[in-house]
Amino acid sequence: MHIKLKRTPGIYLTGFMGSGKSTVGRLLAEHLGWDFVDLDAEIEAREQTTISQIFERRGEEEFRRIETDMIRHWVRAVERGSPTVIALGGGAFVQPGNLELILPHGISVWLDCSFEAVQGRLTTEQQNRPLARDPEKFRQLFETRRASYAKADFRVEGDCAPEAIVEAVNALPIWK
Repeated sequence: MHIKLKRTPGIYLTGFMGSGKSTVGRLLAEHLGWDFVDLDAEIEAREQTTISQIFERRGEEEFRRIETDMIRHWVRAVERGSPTVIALGGGAFVQPGNLELILPHGISVWLDCSFEAVQGRLTTEQQNRPLARDPEKFRQLFETRRASYAKADFRVEGDCAPEAIVEAVNALPIWK
């Protein structure tokens, strides 16, 4: 097993919104017998509101502060030896402070999807995602964030079925 994963048993899934982080994370955690955390769902539960409403009422800066606080909480749980797969929000990996929290405390995996795959997955729920409402800005955001996602420890192809992505993660050299 990869020494970093041995020391802190956390797998942090990153990628653009719609890349399958939550779906893959649940399946991967189930396969490993680990806990699963959907960071966005945790934020909504703690704040008792939707992420869209946080963006609209309090702004993106406040959302990012809450997100970092939640990442810190789950990193501590992983450090205490609780094996966990964590599906990060699409922008979490882009924030420099978050990278400093995540990278030394487990393994990060980028679910790399094409823009077309992301668009196809988000069509019905785009209204609920504040950063996906303007199609031109949405594509620009996708392209801009790729450089940050590339800082992950590993990259797996994300255009395929969730089960195939789980297989790809299981095939990474982190388990030897």
